[in-house]
Amino acid sequence: MRPDTPAQNAANTTNAANAENVDHAENAENAESVDHAAEAARLERTAGLYPEDAEALLLRAAAHLELSGDRPAATTLYDRLLSSPDGLENASLVRALKAANLWEYDHEAEARAIIEGIRTTAPRDPAPWVIVAESLETHDELEEAHKTFTEAVALLLTDVPEPPYATHPLLYGRHRVRRMLGASHDEWDALADTLHTSPVSLDELHDPKRVWSLGSENPAELQAELVRLRAELGAYREALSRPFPVAVLHWPAAELQELLTAYAGLTTEYPSHEAHLATIESSLRELSTSGTPNLGIVTGTVPSYEAFAASEGTTPSDATLLPQYATTLAARGRAMTWPPERGAGCWCGSGVSYGECHGATV
Repeated sequence: MRPDTPAQNAANTTNAANAENVDHAENAENAESVDHAAEAARLERTAGLYPEDAEALLLRAAAHLELSGDRPAATTLYDRLLSSPDGLENASLVRALKAANLWEYDHEAEARAIIEGIRTTAPRDPAPWVIVAESLETHDELEEAHKTFTEAVALLLTDVPEPPYATHPLLYGRHRVRRMLGASHDEWDALADTLHTSPVSLDELHDPKRVWSLGSENPAELQAELVRLRAELGAYREALSRPFPVAVLHWPAAELQELLTAYAGLTTEYPSHEAHLATIESSLRELSTSGTPNLGIVTGTVPSYEAFAASEGTTPSDATLLPQYATTLAARGRAMTWPPERGAGCWCGSGVSYGECHGATV
């Protein structure tokens, strides 16, 4: 089946932009009842309260504006982000979303120019690649979509022992486009097949003839297609419902000093920065040993913590607020996966590899 437009699945593609609290998250079953314009306005207001999360929140707001049909307003938000004097965490992602949105309301030339710019700069994040390739695919530019998926896969997965989860859509998208083009399987298609866990194979899910089955008058053909659709929907729901990390709160040395200077009552929680770092690592190891999955670390800042305390109607000196703050940061997509990948720098920010720092065997 043809994929949704990037606007329709932007919330899924841009996992890094999942900035809302879980209580406000939409799911596939009630999405049609959402007042997208009102939700966009709420997210814009929230961005004003949490400037450190403004990029993620405004991306969600722009997605809601697209879904409401107000694409020019969404473009205005993307332009606002791109003109930010403080820079962006993922400017390529914003440009990709802007290009996909522009193409949907007849600004094809500008969209193509942005897409070509993204391909030229070759970002290391898979999300912009997925968005622009799917935009090309949606507009029947199958050859260009295939080239774009292939460029991204070659850039991000060559000599990589295990494809990171975020790169899976690149492999699946490339597989889908190649099926539509009638291309024979290659090594990247084989890799996509091994990563795919649905009971219905990728070859079946990406069969171009499936769309014709939906118009069939044969009950057996319709029933078979319903089985395939349920399997595909199940895979999407699994991706959307992955739990937020069980996150442990980390304070950099300067932030912790500022926190304890302002709120001395928290000294019992943090007797020293060295003890704080050791406690983080030991806590995560204990959770891992107990079988707890999806562990992560979130980094706090004093202004963000104070704003969170104010939103909860309490004082920052309340130690019981700390785990709630950590959970909220994780729900906004701020968690860093623990343990770091092999050879990556330590989560503590020392500049030393994790294996030679807090990851060293005691």
